[in-house]
Amino acid sequence: MEYPIDMSKLWYHGSNLEFEILREGSTITQWKELAEAFATQPTMLSYSEVFSPISHNGTEKVILYIIDEPLQIDVDIYQQPQTTMDKGAEFLTKRPLKLKRVN
Repeated sequence: MEYPIDMSKLWYHGSNLEFEILREGSTITQWKELAEAFATQPTMLSYSEVFSPISHNGTEKVILYIIDEPLQIDVDIYQQPQTTMDKGAEFLTKRPLKLKRVN
């Protein structure tokens, strides 16, 4: 499967910490529920296909952020090369990025 990327849509980062700038090398995604699941700091995370419910064992609080500036693939972000997830589901940042807290 492949997660469809649409550069006009929001990019998310989930964490259990508060901050305003996302560090270089951090994970972002356009799949909101995946960002929320990552925020819980799970040791196990799975899904059967893109857009299916995500199972995980994380227990941390969820702070959801959106990236608060324009992005370009291969300039600001790139596909996570070591991912076990579907293509397009997980990207890494190439530079620090401004965040805006959603919740």
